[in-house]
Amino acid sequence: MKIATWNVNSLKVRLQHLLTWLEANPVDVLCIQETKLTDDKFPVAEINAAGYEVAFSGQKTYNGVAILSKHPIEDVQKNNPHFEDEQQRLIAATIGGMRIICAYVVNGQDIGSDKFAYKTAWFAGLHAWVAEEMRAHPRLAVLGDYNIAPEARDVHDPAEWENHIHFTPPERAMLQGFMALGLADAFRLFEQPEKQYSWWDYRQMAFRRNRGLRIDHILLSEALAKRCTACHIDRETRKWEQPSDHAPVVATLDH
Repeated sequence: MKIATWNVNSLKVRLQHLLTWLEANPVDVLCIQETKLTDDKFPVAEINAAGYEVAFSGQKTYNGVAILSKHPIEDVQKNNPHFEDEQQRLIAATIGGMRIICAYVVNGQDIGSDKFAYKTAWFAGLHAWVAEEMRAHPRLAVLGDYNIAPEARDVHDPAEWENHIHFTPPERAMLQGFMALGLADAFRLFEQPEKQYSWWDYRQMAFRRNRGLRIDHILLSEALAKRCTACHIDRETRKWEQPSDHAPVVATLDH
């Protein structure tokens, strides 16, 4: 079974990219973020025609998350029941005996800003909810755009990024504390080439120069981590015309 995550940065703009990628990479489950669509505008018919069921939670212009699956989608939960939030950043579902959570973590802007305070509170709420979900669902995966690079090797220039959003000590501590619930970074379960990133700024030829960050993650509970046989970042989509600034991350699990 293959599960994946991809911040598509506008499903309206990138729908054909999504369908093209799924045709070439028929993963079992795909979590997408930044759909930027209200629910009435979600392209259900096109995704169904590609062979996928879909559960989604959206809003106009910003945010929006969805889970696509080749298997039945059950027990859908939109948003964190313990954290009131107008922004649509979380959706969960049970698929094939696994609990799948799709997360679009708050960007945070700058330390000391209201948006950083929101990120801190939001992540604390996620931590509490996922701890509860893990007790109910030992086979659990949290996939998404975390907007946090875990380590120096996940940043093209750690000295340049230190104390900037995505790579501040408080953010790294938040992510480490979250993973301490018993979640493993699927990408780091394996030897990987150096300088592997999942996001590159549109500006200053960042992708061409490989000035990126690894901020899109697949975190697996112990039961799923034991079954994970591979994980990679698919950079090819970033070479396409009008691409998302993020690349898909794919993990393979043994049945």
